[in-house]
Amino acid sequence: MKRIQLFEFEDFNWFPKPIRTGMTNLLVVLHKLFGTHEVLTNLITTVKKKHHFSQIIDLGSGSGGVMPEVIKNLNKEQTTNKLKLILTDLHPNPKLVKRVNSEHKNISYLETSLNATNLSSVPEGLKTMIASFHHMPPSIAKGILKSAQDNKQPLLIYELAENKIPILLWWILLPLSLAILFIMSLFMTLFVRSLTWNQLLFTYLIPVIPICYAWDGQATLVRTYTFKDIEYLLQDFKDDSYTWEISPVKKANGKNLGYYVLGLPNEQHS
Repeated sequence: MKRIQLFEFEDFNWFPKPIRTGMTNLLVVLHKLFGTHEVLTNLITTVKKKHHFSQIIDLGSGSGGVMPEVIKNLNKEQTTNKLKLILTDLHPNPKLVKRVNSEHKNISYLETSLNATNLSSVPEGLKTMIASFHHMPPSIAKGILKSAQDNKQPLLIYELAENKIPILLWWILLPLSLAILFIMSLFMTLFVRSLTWNQLLFTYLIPVIPICYAWDGQATLVRTYTFKDIEYLLQDFKDDSYTWEISPVKKANGKNLGYYVLGLPNEQHS
């Protein structure tokens, strides 16, 4: 397996919530800059033609990520039967949960912790993991894939990063890469919506958010599962009751923007 199990600050239970939220806010800005919401809108539209669903349950949502924007795009031309979005996380932020649940009509945030390795009791609908699957070590990643197949749940995994750089080159370029991401985060913070004093304090006066964001961003590259890694995880339980598809994602201009893993139950076995 090419993937390396490095740590990311966001993964630690002790990691302060204000810093975690500040970093996930930057990820929202990053997705907007790359146009991830347009790619995901088209991708989910295609999935809906293959498998009907009335709501999306997003796993590992953090600060909400790109999915709220995606659901708005999907519902733009729908006067009735609008899709619902349920955001979930292993460590939900109570303040964020309260705000999301009070401000949105078709979007809600699950108040309780949700473990993606057990999809048996998760509400029906398309399960999504947006730029979060790489956080899972192989045993847990395999458990998520197997749980989706065992419970005949549709699952869409999307990763913005691609693990293509040779690991030796990654180590050589690491100091420069960290500096670039640090500086980028200073500018990206200006585009964070619902910008708080905590975000400003821990970005510009005590730059904990930029430091942690820079490391996590670089760690993501080598933690991302390659196509061969995904196939390796699937090999022990893959059968004809469920179809797995792994493919690059293309923008409207034809350029690649990450990849997706799509799992759908076969109708004759549903």
